[in-house]
This record gives sequence, structure tokens and C-alpha cells, in this order.
Amino acid sequence: MSPRSCLRSLRLLVFAVFSAAASNWLYLAKLSSVGSISEEETCEKLKGLIQRQVQMCKRNLEVMDSVRRGAQLAIEECQYQFRNRRWNCSTLDSLPVFGKVVTQGTREAAFVYAISSAGVAFAVTRACSSGELEKCGCDRTVHGVSPQGFQWSGCSDNIAYGVAFSQSFVDVRERSKGASSSRALMNLHNNEAGRKAILTHMRVECKCHGVSGSCEVKTCWRAVPPFRQVGHALKEKFDGATEVEPRRVGSSRALVPRNAQFKPHTDEDLVYLEPSPDFCEQDTRSGVLGTRGRTCNKTSKAIDGCELLCCGRGFHTAQVELAERCSCKFHWCCFVKCRQCQRLVELHTCR
Repeated sequence: MSPRSCLRSLRLLVFAVFSAAASNWLYLAKLSSVGSISEEETCEKLKGLIQRQVQMCKRNLEVMDSVRRGAQLAIEECQYQFRNRRWNCSTLDSLPVFGKVVTQGTREAAFVYAISSAGVAFAVTRACSSGELEKCGCDRTVHGVSPQGFQWSGCSDNIAYGVAFSQSFVDVRERSKGASSSRALMNLHNNEAGRKAILTHMRVECKCHGVSGSCEVKTCWRAVPPFRQVGHALKEKFDGATEVEPRRVGSSRALVPRNAQFKPHTDEDLVYLEPSPDFCEQDTRSGVLGTRGRTCNKTSKAIDGCELLCCGRGFHTAQVELAERCSCKFHWCCFVKCRQCQRLVELHTCR
């Protein structure tokens, strides 16, 4: 092997190790056996954190349970959004949680980083509003009368605190390295795109006051959207993600579209550096489980259909007995009683 090839291989190895470690904090979602993170000694034992995240953990003990909830939210939402795709966000009990899929600069990795940073921002924000944290509470900057004429009142979600904490905790790996590598730039961009998916979908919720439910006075507050809505928004960004490459712009490096005919991406778009594998066959080295044995939809022409999901290998069909509730009746007062019925259905699984 030539010296140039050796150097390139070494760079790829360092790149893979760095990329994997950047998302290792998601392993917090797997720590169901750990109780509340309430002591500094626990921070030292948390698997997947780099040293600067351990220090943040020690300084922000009360926030760490929210970070763990954010990691769980991110994994659950990823699995929901990708449930019908070849790669369905399957997790491992080792690091990294999503296997080596996240070490590659693909659009799947882009989504993982975006939904993860959004999960932390969302969970911390909700913890602030519910009074779980002493360091933050409701957003007191939202007050007075709005241009629309209603009174700002109630507890507006403190999204500014949630976003700031997500930036400090999730981005720390890339920022500690100076954010100069192309993958660091990609991760930081997608982290921010995830947080912006919450910011751009903030809602105004209101309550009417007056005689017999009239709306003589209306008080309103700002609230984060349901996390499912954030997941849908980021899944749409995943479908339209932009392939980019690093390029020097002035005195700094930036990511620009690989295809010059494409319009530049915005801060809300997802970006990726390399095309995805097809995820058809199992590859333990890459953490790809393949699609053999996956349930598919025989009548669908979309990605969940047997032709695409099974990668042209064909599928098995079996008759299975499904138990379900039927003949439900309401009884006074107050319960519903149902019978349990058996129904034969066809189940299609990839060869």
C-alpha cells in the first residue's frame, strides 16, 4: 500500500471514530436501569459522554433526566418516521446506538443528528414549563397585549432555554474540535436544523374568558408543537436533503451544494456528504440489518411495498390468526365490554 493510501485510510479511520463519538450521548436513552441522574458520581459512569459533556452533567444535574428523555424521544420518533423504510432506525445495545450508519455522512445520519438535537431542546423546554427545573421556568419575555389584540398570559414555553442547552450539550463535540472538518460542519448544520424545526412550528394556544363561554377576554401563550409534528417536518427535510461538499469561502470552509444547478440550502434544510447504501443486505460491519424477514405491504407501490422493501428478492406469504376486540358495547355505568374475535390475515415478509 502506498504512503498516500495509508494516509487516506488513517484519515477515514479518525473520521469514523470522531463521527461515531459525536452521537454516543444517545446511549442515555438505553439507561433504563439508572435511576434519576442526581449525583455527580453518576455523570462519570454514564456511557457515551465525552469529558466536556460529563462536566456539563455535573453542573446541570437537574437537567440530565430531561436530556435522557430527549434521547428517548429522538429514537422513538426516528423509528416511527422510518418504520416503513429499508433502514428503520434499529438500535443496538452498544455504541453507537444506531450502529455505524451514523458514522457515514449520509442523509440518514443527517436525520439522526437533527431529531436528536430537537429531542433535547424539546424535552428541556417542557421540563422548564412544568416546573421541574430550578434554573428555568416559563418564558417571561412573552407578556403584554399582542398585535392581534389578545393578552399574553399563562406559561409560555421557554424554548430559548431549551435551544441554548441543546446547543451547549449536543454540539460540544464538534465545537471542541474547531468545527473545521466537513463532517463537523455537516453535524452542526443538521443539529441546528433540528432545533429550527421546533422554532418554526411554535404554536399560540389560547383560552377564552367571559360569560357562558364567550370570548370577551382571550389569554394566550406560546407552546412547542407536538414532537410528532417536529418529526414529520424533519422527515420532509430528509426527503429533500441536499448533497453538499466542503469548499473554501473567503477565509473559512463552508458546505455548498455538490450540484451547482441546485439552489443553496437554508438553515432549516438537512445536508449530507455521501450517498446512502441501499440497506438491502445485512452488513454487521456497517450496522446494517438488511430487510430479510421484514413485513411488507403487497399492494403498495411505495417504499413499504414488497417489491421495493424486499429489494426484488421476493417475499413469503403466510396465514396468521389475529386476535382483536369486537362486538363492543357500552354498559351503564361506565365501562365498555368487548368480545375477543379471531381473524385470519395474510402476512407478507421479505425473503
